[in-house]
Amino acid sequence: MDKTDEAVGPSQGVVDREAVLAAVRRTAGDVLRTPLWRLPGSALGLDVAEVWLKLEHLQASGSFKARGMFNRLRSAQVPASGVVIASGGNAGIAAAHAARALGVRCEVFLPEVSTAAKRARLASLGAQVTVEGAVYPEALAACLRRQAQTGALLMHAYDQPEVVAGAGTLGVEIEDEAGLPDRVLVSVGGGGLVAGLAAWFAGRCHIDALEPVRAPTLHAARAAGRPVDVEVGGVAADSLGARRIGGIAWALQVQVQGAHLLDDEAITRARCRMWEEMRLAVEPAAALPLAALWEGTVRPAPQERVAVIVCGANTDPATLEA
Repeated sequence: MDKTDEAVGPSQGVVDREAVLAAVRRTAGDVLRTPLWRLPGSALGLDVAEVWLKLEHLQASGSFKARGMFNRLRSAQVPASGVVIASGGNAGIAAAHAARALGVRCEVFLPEVSTAAKRARLASLGAQVTVEGAVYPEALAACLRRQAQTGALLMHAYDQPEVVAGAGTLGVEIEDEAGLPDRVLVSVGGGGLVAGLAAWFAGRCHIDALEPVRAPTLHAARAAGRPVDVEVGGVAADSLGARRIGGIAWALQVQVQGAHLLDDEAITRARCRMWEEMRLAVEPAAALPLAALWEGTVRPAPQERVAVIVCGANTDPATLEA
């Protein structure tokens, strides 16, 4: 069994509402307050009161990941060797963006499954990029070896307290602007985003975790009663390609009421529909929440106000054609 995802082991830290509020204060000058697009459910063909689209694909670096990366950097002493991270793409892009903003060196390890668009974005940010291994856990193993050699500050894509607390800051923005939603729909890979939202909302609303059938980290962990390795593949593998759920997400999953799976065809249909009907150019990972609503995988009550996290847009627009 591959233990790589457990090797970082930073999940001892407590992530709660206070940690999220501290991250809001710490990163206020670094991240964008992204728009919340509030639509009647009927505008999306849904029998719900409202759908709130949190347009986090407009965040600095093109995904919500910037929140956690800035919080991690602002919380730590960065050595002369800079920072190092393994990523399917988005966390690496966010780390490189944050590192460049703060004037520190950044090294990123990517798996072969990472897209050309994400590799090009990293190069434009001045990161040193190494492609190692077929999937994320293999890139992470190489990253850990490199960190041991250089002493660089280790940035984890989803399983560090600062990273999780930073992700939770988008929940603060939703509540500040529109109040408490009845339900939040969020995509899950390693679980940093769902953990941050679980820490912030803390049982005050219903959270549904959405995963690809071909990368079901939370779903499999719940079935086994503990985090377990899963096979990784499919259209969203570059973003949702962790082999097992992170330790922090597993600890906080008691605040996550639903875990649902979507196949590649449903994800692709939703992504194309988001482009065709709303002109939202997003990566496959960002399409899972609306896919769950359009496919009937999640069926909110008619009176509900449903928050949908549109998590990232580091994609090749040419792939949006149906």
